[in-house]
Parts: sequence; C-alpha cells; structure tokens
Amino acid sequence: MTADFIIGLAGQAVFTVLKVSAPMLLLGLIVGLIVSIFQATTQIQEQTLAFIPKIVAVLLAILLFGPWILTTLVDFTYNIFNNLYKYIG
Repeated sequence: MTADFIIGLAGQAVFTVLKVSAPMLLLGLIVGLIVSIFQATTQIQEQTLAFIPKIVAVLLAILLFGPWILTTLVDFTYNIFNNLYKYIG
C-alpha cells in the first residue's frame, strides 16, 4: 500500500460521509429555518420549540433515505475490502 492509496481512500471516506449525511443535514437546516422564521414572525422565543421539529425531520430523513444510505455504505465497504484483497492477495 502506498501513501497515494491511503490518501485516496481517506478522501473517498470523507466524501462518502458527506454524501450520506447530506439529506439529514439539509432537512434539519430547512426545518430550522422555517421554525426560526415562524418564531420571528410570532415573537415566540421558546428555545425548545426549534428542537422537536428538527428531530422529527431528521428521523423522517433517516427513514426515507435509509436504504440509499445503507447501499452507499455497503458499496464503500465492499470497495475497501476488494482493494485490500488486491493488495494482500
């Protein structure tokens, strides 16, 4: 294994983490923005009001995108083991 291989593998891992976490982060961001606008217009400044809709949105995103996330992670893991097998075997 060379240093280029390890650096490339680390880059792929970071990209995979970003790609897998993007749906939850984006939905949490959108829901947080909507709740913030609602709080600003109604002048309700309850701190706990923002958390429950975000938690529900992230949970729904996990349920909705779960199969895609699992497939992406399994493919990445398969590629890691396949590349390790090439270098070892």
